[in-house]
Amino acid sequence: MRLDQYSLGSYTPGAPYWKQMLWYFVGSPLVQSYYLPFSGPKVWLLRRFGAQIGQGVRIKPGVRVKFPWRLTIGDYVWIGENAWLDNLAEITIESHVCISQDVYLCTGNHDWNHPSFALRTASIYIQQGSWLAARSVVGPGVTICLKLKQI
Repeated sequence: MRLDQYSLGSYTPGAPYWKQMLWYFVGSPLVQSYYLPFSGPKVWLLRRFGAQIGQGVRIKPGVRVKFPWRLTIGDYVWIGENAWLDNLAEITIESHVCISQDVYLCTGNHDWNHPSFALRTASIYIQQGSWLAARSVVGPGVTICLKLKQI
């Protein structure tokens, strides 16, 4: 690979530069903060930056969100401490989902076989009732679904 030839290609962050900077320097630090342990202000702030979030969502301290304008969360979702929603592409989390601590949702990667290490992005979709256990890693283009077993 030739990293000196790397470019973003047609990829864009999906928001104007001023909004990205405001998120990086104000929004993201507040959402991630351990000094703000309450979910309500975090949900409010994420919504102001374009996230679509339902009711009863709990966001623990240390949660990182790359781009809130590419985030959709249903009702009664729990996001555990230090979860990282690295959403270069859309992340959709349906209702009644538990994302445990230190979970990493990664929507972007690089093609190591491409001469210029090309960026590849794909959305992540987590269906209703799913649970991602602590330190789970979910890659680009993955759908997590709950399959109930009849007893």
